[in-house]
Amino acid sequence: IRAEVAKVVVGQESVIEQLLIAILARGHVLLEGVPGTAKTLITKALSRCLSGGFKRVQFTPDLMPSDVIGTNVFDMQSGSFHLRKGPVFCNFLLADEVNRTPPKTQAALLEAMEERQVTIDGVTHPLEEPFVVFATQNPIEYEGTYPLPEAQLDRFLFKVLIDYPLEDQEIALLGRYHRGFDPHRLDLSGLEPVAEPGALSQWRQEIQAVNVSEDMVSYIAHIVRRTRELPSAMLGGSPRASVALLLGAKALAAIRGRGYVIPDDVKELAAPALRHRILLRAEAEIEGLAAEDLVVGVLDQVPVPR
Repeated sequence: IRAEVAKVVVGQESVIEQLLIAILARGHVLLEGVPGTAKTLITKALSRCLSGGFKRVQFTPDLMPSDVIGTNVFDMQSGSFHLRKGPVFCNFLLADEVNRTPPKTQAALLEAMEERQVTIDGVTHPLEEPFVVFATQNPIEYEGTYPLPEAQLDRFLFKVLIDYPLEDQEIALLGRYHRGFDPHRLDLSGLEPVAEPGALSQWRQEIQAVNVSEDMVSYIAHIVRRTRELPSAMLGGSPRASVALLLGAKALAAIRGRGYVIPDDVKELAAPALRHRILLRAEAEIEGLAAEDLVVGVLDQVPVPR
């Protein structure tokens, strides 16, 4: 999968790995980065490699919940209602600029993300498996946005930060476009599916067998619980954060070719799993602290199991 995605995406190896981990752990991802850093391209390429259906929704202030989950439409010829499914009925959903739509529409994703189902006019409709939401937001533009509530942020397994490419990577990127690369025609880029539709379920079952010692379980719990005790934090990681860190570490261990989790797996994923779940106090923000700084401090304080 990495080799195929590299045909269309230059660099961003850690981002791609974290997205793969989230997919394997049945989690959703909040992607944060400035425009033009290949957020859409990465998610489209991954869905194509995994033989999954991909749909993209541009979230805007006038978007309605029915535009996301669908609605029942009356058919004049048959005299009955039929379901017109929304874009949420897919394998990989890109919710582009999710913080630009009002809370009512943001909430339409809550049931889908947590329970893999949607309720339309009192009828529950299960979603396809796998179902993964990739939501994006711009870190610098706040005018006309609706910040995601803590309840929705907590439903994302990871918050992944996408930075600018390195100089040599940007030069290589320009070379590809000079030779005619078109990000809107991935079928012409040689990008091929490398997994059968049922392969992902098999991989997820194999990851469940990855061993996590009692010491490692305690280590994960102590890290998350410590975030709730920080004087600079108004809100720390929830129990769902502990689960995210555990499942993510198991997936990372499997990707690295190990059947067991080590402390480095947990340390590597602590920031993506916790940075969006820690709510800073106002005085801490004034001092210039960020959630990332608190996570680093916690990792330094919690003893590492031997």
